[in-house]
Amino acid sequence: MMNPNDIRKMPVKVRPYRHQQRAYEFTLGLFGLLPSQVRSNGAALLMEMGTGKSLTTVGVAGTLYEYGRINRLLVVCPLSITGVWLDEFEKFAAFPYSLVLLEGSGEKKKKLLREFDGEGLQVVVVNYESAWRLEAELSAWKPDMIAADEGHKIKSHKTSASKAMHRFGAAARYRMLLTGTPVTNKAIDIFSQYKFLNPAIYGQSFYTFRSKYFFMTGYGQHTPVMKASMEEEFTRRMHSIAFRATKAECLDLPETTDIVRKVDLEPAAMKIYKSLVDESYAELQSGEEVTTTNVLTRLLRLCQLTGGFLGNDDTSAVEQVSGAKLSVLEDLVDSSLQEGKKLVVIARFVPELHAICKMLGMKGIRYSLIMGDVKKRDAQVKQFQTDPEVQVFVGQVATAGMGVTLTAASTMIFYSMDYSMSNYEQCRARIHRAGQKYPCTYIHLVANRTIDTKVMQALQTKANLARSLVDDWRRGVNPFQ
Repeated sequence: MMNPNDIRKMPVKVRPYRHQQRAYEFTLGLFGLLPSQVRSNGAALLMEMGTGKSLTTVGVAGTLYEYGRINRLLVVCPLSITGVWLDEFEKFAAFPYSLVLLEGSGEKKKKLLREFDGEGLQVVVVNYESAWRLEAELSAWKPDMIAADEGHKIKSHKTSASKAMHRFGAAARYRMLLTGTPVTNKAIDIFSQYKFLNPAIYGQSFYTFRSKYFFMTGYGQHTPVMKASMEEEFTRRMHSIAFRATKAECLDLPETTDIVRKVDLEPAAMKIYKSLVDESYAELQSGEEVTTTNVLTRLLRLCQLTGGFLGNDDTSAVEQVSGAKLSVLEDLVDSSLQEGKKLVVIARFVPELHAICKMLGMKGIRYSLIMGDVKKRDAQVKQFQTDPEVQVFVGQVATAGMGVTLTAASTMIFYSMDYSMSNYEQCRARIHRAGQKYPCTYIHLVANRTIDTKVMQALQTKANLARSLVDDWRRGVNPFQ
């Protein structure tokens, strides 16, 4: 017989915060392992960025495995964060597991899945696009549990990815949906997500759901408007199987949380990067005196490349050689705005800032901008702080760190960083200062297996990066690796 007190001990390596423990117990209550008035094989964790959805999910999956309820977990998420799940299991799981990321060509993904046979809980992580393309193979693998991370990605019931997730959900014993909130501007988006999670909540038919809860208005009757008489029932049903956590409610969160989001550069970009590393090392061996200045000069091009861009020595032209970080940033922006939250994005180089602004513009997202040639900076800050339509602030490391208050946001993303501890701390202080109502989250985009890692380590430990690189050289180590 299961002991509820034993089940309440989350099988993770860290002590969970109170809201994470409550979310864990709520989910296991729905799943029937703990007492609960509601039973459901699907649970939604509507937890804002930085509150720990993934840790809670690892804990739930571990307990289900330990009590013999599941052996195979399929995690489906945006492409940009598949690697995050590898890190999260490594950091948190206090139970036996094996994990494989399905990446590479379609044939390679199929081969990885066919040959996967690990110890403990078997975990497969795949992106949404690949999930529906590999539906036959993943269905044959027979996952007992499906976790849909950033679940708002399946808000449209018509897409191939959503339809595949509905079928996966129908076959799995347990389902979890992870998102800051399934509803922002359009409440009708909840149907597809809950059809995956538990079709009993809103039914199997989109058109029956729509006619029950919405009037269709506007030109061509394409705009859904919630029926006032149905608002209470709609909300009650949504929250019956959902645990909600906002930063404002999580009183035990630390004042600041740092997250390192590893980014894999494309193979072609990585090839260019490695050739630059070899070239830079060879130049240092050419006989000139090795100083912090010439080490940092060569380091500059490597840092530019990890952000996606490379200048030409013979012209002023800049070539984009990678879109990896920009893709991750786009998903983070989508998630933040899905939660109705403002966001600060900090980058070092001008081409990066232009690319970020172009991406926001193409998505119709209004933003404020401070970089070298921007005038009227006070006006840029004011509109971000006061205008609800201005959702993102984009700032350059060297120019947006002094005398600027950006407390309308509690999350800052470092797209790239320079080596100055002073600049780094000044930037961080833009959101973590008087007037901030919520704990602050800092997300650092770090290109995997590149100089970004050394820059991040130097900032975390407050080390002198230039000096440590020169010391590497003197010890016979390639300082750029």
